[in-house]
Amino acid sequence: MPKVSEDHLAARRSQILDGARRCFAEYGYDGATVRRLEEITGLSRGAIFHHFKDKDGLFLALAQADNKRMADVAATQGLVQVMRDMLASPERFDWLGTRLEITRRLRTDPEFAKAWTQHSAELTEATVGRLERQREAGRLRDDLPTEVVLKYLDLVLDGLIARLASGHAEKELGQVLDLVEESVRRRD
Repeated sequence: MPKVSEDHLAARRSQILDGARRCFAEYGYDGATVRRLEEITGLSRGAIFHHFKDKDGLFLALAQADNKRMADVAATQGLVQVMRDMLASPERFDWLGTRLEITRRLRTDPEFAKAWTQHSAELTEATVGRLERQREAGRLRDDLPTEVVLKYLDLVLDGLIARLASGHAEKELGQVLDLVEESVRRRD
């Protein structure tokens, strides 16, 4: 049997993640059945689950990949820039419309909650690091603890995700993000 190259395996994994992103966006977590995943990716369940243990593993791998991408942006440009990227390319983030389902599972499924927390930690750490650097540089308001600013930005992020998931990407949302950014800046 011929050996499959690492490039081929990486391309196949990417193909599966791209298809899964579309499937979760269109059908939600519960509606993204194995049959639908097969149809959208164009691959068999054997090919899909050769790369991922199960549907949860696939979902969490998708979350990890997106959290890594968002963490890279958050670390260098801030969480508001992540939100601006969402506005500019909502199709790259539309699977996050499953956030309500994720929230339900975080409350009801301890193993899922543990795995999700591990995957989302990178984004949180990147955001906290950026906020701390901004505070040290005198650009972040100093009358609130970093944790409060982080929770505020997380709430805005959740609201933006919900807004985009409902199909409401109004042009004013960029101005809303300007307001959010201004609200966490240090006032002299």
